[in-house]
Amino acid sequence: MHFEEGNLYHIYNQGNNKLNVFHEQEEYIFFLQLIRKNLIPYTDLLAYCLMPNHFHLMINADKRCKNLIKQGGLFIDPITNSFRKTLSCYTHVKNVKSGNSGSLFRQKTKAKSLSEMDMMPGDMLHKNDYYQNCFYYIHQNPLKAGLVSKLIDWPYSSYLDYAGLRSGTLCNKWLAEKFGLFNPKTFSKMCLNF
Repeated sequence: MHFEEGNLYHIYNQGNNKLNVFHEQEEYIFFLQLIRKNLIPYTDLLAYCLMPNHFHLMINADKRCKNLIKQGGLFIDPITNSFRKTLSCYTHVKNVKSGNSGSLFRQKTKAKSLSEMDMMPGDMLHKNDYYQNCFYYIHQNPLKAGLVSKLIDWPYSSYLDYAGLRSGTLCNKWLAEKFGLFNPKTFSKMCLNF
């Protein structure tokens, strides 16, 4: 992964062989605590959804990503390093708890720059369309996967925060509104109909 200032990214990974990585409420909460501790100091989280066997995040990379960190013989951006630390710590704790060993997630976490997608030849969508598609896609995941019949029933996404049903502070709602992703008056309806 490599992150550049001024870009929005869709980040996702899933369990090896599509196996579940989250089994209990405490595991979802622990993973979100790791995101808060390791990622939030270096970027703004705009949306998230943790599913039993994978996760989705939408972030905004700003000037903080330019302060490279030395990791072994390499210099990497702090967002990449944050994901390395988060996944490594989560895997370690989960393996100790279950008596397993080895990697829990797929080897490479994917990070797609949404800001660059509008440059693809023959594509007529604007940047904001890509941003909104990703934003609503992330929130719709539990519904589309058949895990719930109503989005309000899935507590492991930022949907409840944006819908005004929980006062979470993990996502930067002000920035999401600035990017045109979030409108408090239409969010819930748009999330269901997008």
